[in-house]
Amino acid sequence: MSADVSGTESGSESGPEPEPGPEPGPESRPESRPKPGPGPEPRPESGPEPGPRSGLRRGPKQGSERSQLCPEHFEPLSWFCLSERRPVCATCAGFGGRCHRHRIRRAEEHAEELRNKIVDQCERLQLQSAGISKYMAEVLQGKNQKAVVMASAARDLIIQRLSLVRSLCESEEQRLLEQVHGEEERAHQSILTQRAHWVDAVQKLDTLRTNMVDMITHLDDLQLIQREQEIFERAEEAEGILDPQDSEKLSFNEKCAWSPLLTQLWAASVLGSLSGVEEVLIDERTVSPLLHLSEDRRTLTFIAKKSKVCSDEPERFDHWPNALAATAFQTGLHAWIVNVKHSCAYKVGVASDQLPRKGSGNDCRLGHNAFSWVFSRYDQEFCFSHNGYHEPLPLLRCPAQLGMLLDLQAGELVFYEPASGTVLHIHRASFPQVLFPVFAVADQLISIVRGPLATVRLDSPPHHPCRSGHASR
Repeated sequence: MSADVSGTESGSESGPEPEPGPEPGPESRPESRPKPGPGPEPRPESGPEPGPRSGLRRGPKQGSERSQLCPEHFEPLSWFCLSERRPVCATCAGFGGRCHRHRIRRAEEHAEELRNKIVDQCERLQLQSAGISKYMAEVLQGKNQKAVVMASAARDLIIQRLSLVRSLCESEEQRLLEQVHGEEERAHQSILTQRAHWVDAVQKLDTLRTNMVDMITHLDDLQLIQREQEIFERAEEAEGILDPQDSEKLSFNEKCAWSPLLTQLWAASVLGSLSGVEEVLIDERTVSPLLHLSEDRRTLTFIAKKSKVCSDEPERFDHWPNALAATAFQTGLHAWIVNVKHSCAYKVGVASDQLPRKGSGNDCRLGHNAFSWVFSRYDQEFCFSHNGYHEPLPLLRCPAQLGMLLDLQAGELVFYEPASGTVLHIHRASFPQVLFPVFAVADQLISIVRGPLATVRLDSPPHHPCRSGHASR
């Protein structure tokens, strides 16, 4: 049996002890404590100071017909010893009793505290159950539907591309379709597993809550105290059920539909056909004063000084050497080729119609904002740039031509070298509704290749040594 230290150090914990009184019995237990005598009295752990209205009661608790008596003193167990964690009578807690100088409090106060804890726990369990139910009804159901939709879209995309090169990749088609089907099944199975887990969790929480409510309803103070350990164990069991968290395992992985072989063959098939190349012309209203546009609106030449001939239209770039095409792409598949063999500093790609035109900030600079996606070269360095992120591209030689393939349905932009049939870079994104081919040149010139020339292939393309440009990136 443990006891708190005595003396002045324990006074604040246990308080004064009760005055020795007459031998306890059924007729000698007053409802309120007598006036203080020479001996100290026990004081509850919390509550008002001892007085006529808050003294130890030696009689049975009012309103309780099932109160049990102390086996040693045959008095009501109206107090609770915090040191021994058990109910005691007033004599046990008083001077000379076994719990003398222990920390004690009224049993009804301790029971009330347990009730409050159970009520709080029941509220938390109810909120947790509601959250899990909402998660199953909204998130899991939405994930399942989204996985089915995304799997269907990926399947259609694969079949559409393979139709162009069916003779070369029948086995690839089967492999990819199996991967998509397997990923769809995996996502669906993960969702079913999650649903079963959380249904079981909700049932456990409901059972725990029902048991705790029964305790509050059917147990008196003493029985509630005696089952305190059981209450704590059930509360810990409820705390072990974690709240649901979103996971990538519940989503369909689009990467299962990606295939380097498929992309290479598909890009070569589209760019190798005459019908797959767009007739792209440059919008002269957007041409920077640092650029000269040819009469056929296909060639941009860099000039060191700004031209004074250009009018200041709102569409024109006034600082960076940029220009937009007049052709807008909104849906479908589009391809075009640019001759870049004469320049060591250029950018080609696509841009949104929201790209700003005025000023020297990065919001107008290609590849440094969210409105442009470009392949760029500066001297012997190549990279893909978008929104300030620049991904280096380790090319073995400087390409003479660059082909661009834009699939708005699939959300893919492919940079391609027509001479060798090599895909230089693939970018996947959710593009805006309207995109324009965009160009920038800071060294000599670049030009858009006419449609009929797109089928030209060089058996041994000449090597163009990279020259150091003098313009800034």
